[in-house]
Amino acid sequence: MSDLNQIKLPIKEEMDAFEPKFRSYMASNVALLDRITYYIIKRKGKQLRPMLVFLTAKMLGETNESTYRGAALIELMHTATLVHDDVVDDSEQRRGFFSLNALWKNKVAVLVGDYLLSKVLLLSVEHEEYQLLKIVSTAVREMSEGELLQIEKARRLDITEDIYFEIIRQKTASLIASCCGTGAASVTKDQETIDKMIAFGEALGIAFQIKDDLFDYETEAKTGKPTGIDIKEQKMTLPLIYALQNSSKKDKRFMINVVKRHNRDRKKVEQVMQMVKTTGGMEYATSRMNEYHKKALDILSEFPEGIAKDSLQKLTYYVISRTK
Repeated sequence: MSDLNQIKLPIKEEMDAFEPKFRSYMASNVALLDRITYYIIKRKGKQLRPMLVFLTAKMLGETNESTYRGAALIELMHTATLVHDDVVDDSEQRRGFFSLNALWKNKVAVLVGDYLLSKVLLLSVEHEEYQLLKIVSTAVREMSEGELLQIEKARRLDITEDIYFEIIRQKTASLIASCCGTGAASVTKDQETIDKMIAFGEALGIAFQIKDDLFDYETEAKTGKPTGIDIKEQKMTLPLIYALQNSSKKDKRFMINVVKRHNRDRKKVEQVMQMVKTTGGMEYATSRMNEYHKKALDILSEFPEGIAKDSLQKLTYYVISRTK
């Protein structure tokens, strides 16, 4: 598995320059807002999203101010949706830190999310970045639709494989697709090239989400026990969907009953997880993940060789081989 620091090397200069630029894009005259946005910036994760923006731009041309604005639009939009999600889910933590709503209450958190979305609009309009705004806005729409589709289907637990793929395409892959589309649109006007990079990001995003789903059936390093968090939260992921489609009526009834009514019963959850493994749910999900991984690599193969393309290829391998 490639190390992320190694993958970042071709865009190290851009990544170093991005943080102060991003901080300036978030700046406000309100002291409370500045304190909160400083807290948000401090909690940055792996930074896969800006990495995808800069690597895509560098593979297709030269990074420029439009590229930095594109990366900022993605981060502002994504942060706003996370802040709102934490309020909706009543989450107290995000990546091991207290969520905004836990520290400053729901009203402040919602207003901060609104402020960040307004920054997306203003940054785009002030610099006439209409193509970038269209790509980012499309991702917001799809993420919202995917979330609502999942809520609608979760009530009856009738998610088919087709619906599952549509949900993760909208909820997860659309954001990663918008990173690649934004990076491309910042350096080229060629719509075919932009569309190819959006398709690359979508395939990568689907592979990323399937990998996340597989983690739930693996063992925790500290306890040696399976996690089963998705079952507790009544989420129908690909390994479970496959198991339900390939089990006897009796086993299917048992699994659905546990997910619906006994998802807090550790012993029963572990039984379901074992049934998923026995029916080949993990192997099937892994094979589908590899399909999308190959699709992403096939799209990249159409572009000329170079250090940025090399890092994008390494990033696709990182996505399916990461351990967390």
